[in-house]
Amino acid sequence: MVRVAGGALRGGWVDGVAVFRGVPYAAPPVGALRFAAPVPAGRWDGVRSARAFGPPPPQSDVFGAAGGQGAADAGDDWLTVNVWTPAPDPAAKLAVLVWIHGGAYTIGASDRPEYDGGHLARDGGVVLVTFNYRVGMEGFAQLTGAPPNRGLLDQVAALEWVRDNIAAFGGDPGLVTVFGESAGGGSVAALLAMPRAVGLFRRAIAQSAQGTYFATELAADIAAVCAAELDLRPTAADLTGVEPGLLVVAADGIAATLAERAGRWGRPALRSVLFAPVVDGEVLPCTPWQAVAGGASRDRDLLVGHTRDEQRLFTMMEGALGQVSAEQAAAVLARFAPGPADEDTRAGAGAGRYRAAYPDAGPGELYELVLSDWLFRMPSLYLAEAQIAAGGRAHVYELTWSAPGLGGVLGACHGLDVPLVFGNLTSGQPAVLLGEEPSAAAVALSADMRAAWTGFATHGDPGWPGYEPDRRRTRIFDTPTGLVDDPERASRLIWQDHSFPPLALLDA
Repeated sequence: MVRVAGGALRGGWVDGVAVFRGVPYAAPPVGALRFAAPVPAGRWDGVRSARAFGPPPPQSDVFGAAGGQGAADAGDDWLTVNVWTPAPDPAAKLAVLVWIHGGAYTIGASDRPEYDGGHLARDGGVVLVTFNYRVGMEGFAQLTGAPPNRGLLDQVAALEWVRDNIAAFGGDPGLVTVFGESAGGGSVAALLAMPRAVGLFRRAIAQSAQGTYFATELAADIAAVCAAELDLRPTAADLTGVEPGLLVVAADGIAATLAERAGRWGRPALRSVLFAPVVDGEVLPCTPWQAVAGGASRDRDLLVGHTRDEQRLFTMMEGALGQVSAEQAAAVLARFAPGPADEDTRAGAGAGRYRAAYPDAGPGELYELVLSDWLFRMPSLYLAEAQIAAGGRAHVYELTWSAPGLGGVLGACHGLDVPLVFGNLTSGQPAVLLGEEPSAAAVALSADMRAAWTGFATHGDPGWPGYEPDRRRTRIFDTPTGLVDDPERASRLIWQDHSFPPLALLDA
């Protein structure tokens, strides 16, 4: 049992780790609090059971994502945290790792088996925290009468809860590391740029940081189209009384027709990105690269990296694996490769640069390279570039180990790092990438990555030298692991003049 600001909590022991689930960090964002910034959770009397996860926020179940490992079937207590600790004693003062889940800012919940924090907490001697935040329309739609980036504000509120309460679980509030993958990595990057997050964490780990951030006009236009599905305006007043599930259905309907809207919404429409953090000038004053290059995270250590074959998973989901034609590759290169016309997202001019840099690549490889670079690889790498340019410290990695599951066709695809970092090699959706029985290589690689993550959180040292402009040393996670100078030099040079501006609304 521990006592936090809201009252007493009773958790349970699982394999030597004390686990507390479903602890509210903010009040349910419903009724008068719908589409509002989060407010602190209320107090409770007696001892609150912390044995079950809180319910996930409203979201699409298109990928079977809404279920998890024991979340409540109903309820509006969406904003909850979960804690794993090997030493629930205020004297322990352990490093704290706070996980931000991914899911394209549209799906995801902390109750998924792949996010179980037992291995990291037990093997790394850290306190592990996961939490839910609002996604989709609830968290990221740009609505009149509502603060922007409510999902990011939820993340700040969760970190404030950690600051105020984690000592009771044996954590050191001055030794907090945020880490996340995909949209979670993009959230970590956004937090580096947010004034409201200053002082809430000491270190950051961005895994395959999703590089999409919207200009306000684009976000507002998307929200207007989603609201129009319900014959409503994109305002908090109009939408507050709408059943959350109806907003999910409306957004799903627009998502199914995104490709048709590329003339107005540009690249996000072509890659099915309906929601993203909004560069609104206040909550998120500028893009992460601009903020970090300006010194916003100079005093916070950064670990950042990506997988080699980020796009491969999505190519398979599109049914295009091994089927990409020369015409399809040319179209994608024209739209996504950076070039002189890059500010106009309708007309990239960098296709020739990719063909010159990768002369032996066929259509499928070129297709995957440019999409991997645009969405994950180069946004992640250039976060490190911005950090060192501002005089900060960064460590960079790349996961190149090929996943053996599903016949080994996915290589080092997007999401492969999640089961390896958490050590959950047989549970959760990503475990399918590892096959029915994890190999000795997978077990060893997972141990290596967990040691790097917990070592970085505890000491600021993941086990390899920092990233520097002269050599750009990068840890390669494979079997065996190694250290390579500038492994993605070809793509890095193609993107070196790209500023990663907020994605804008087009004229068409």
